[in-house]
Amino acid sequence: MLDSFITRYCRWLDYFIAAALAVMVVLVFGNVVLRYGFNSGLSTSEELSRWLFVWVTFLGAVSALKDRGHLGTDMLVGKLGSTGKKFCLGISYIMMLFVCGLIFKGSFEQTKINFTSTSAAMEASMAWFYGSGMAFAVLGGLIIFRDLLKLLQGRFSDTELQTFKASEEEAISPNELGASK
Repeated sequence: MLDSFITRYCRWLDYFIAAALAVMVVLVFGNVVLRYGFNSGLSTSEELSRWLFVWVTFLGAVSALKDRGHLGTDMLVGKLGSTGKKFCLGISYIMMLFVCGLIFKGSFEQTKINFTSTSAAMEASMAWFYGSGMAFAVLGGLIIFRDLLKLLQGRFSDTELQTFKASEEEAISPNELGASK
């Protein structure tokens, strides 16, 4: 049940990220055209693009976490046996959950502090800006918690013990690689 929920919300995150990127391109390109072609511009364009970029970054990190697309190294852990790898993976999941808690706490405090503050151009509550960290902490924490449960229940295969990509080439799935040729 948790797996299907995570799959569904990551699919919606991917749709949101694609839409946000499209909006960012239109806003920035439109502002450049207005600035150089008509000596004017949209005052909200730069600020909204920056906000969308922050949201895309945090939500993209969640999507990459689900797909195990983050870069990493296993110089030490790669030399361990299966039990050692599982132990280190369990410790790393606990540490990542702790960091998600810290990110949530910090973002929540910033959201509370800036709830009544408004942005300069859009005059929107700055809570929307700082809420991106809380969204990452909750959504990423769910993925990490699910993986920790799978590890503790022994449902992790030896190939799943490497939870990251060692290079950018490995981060691209074979389907994406075939589609780009």
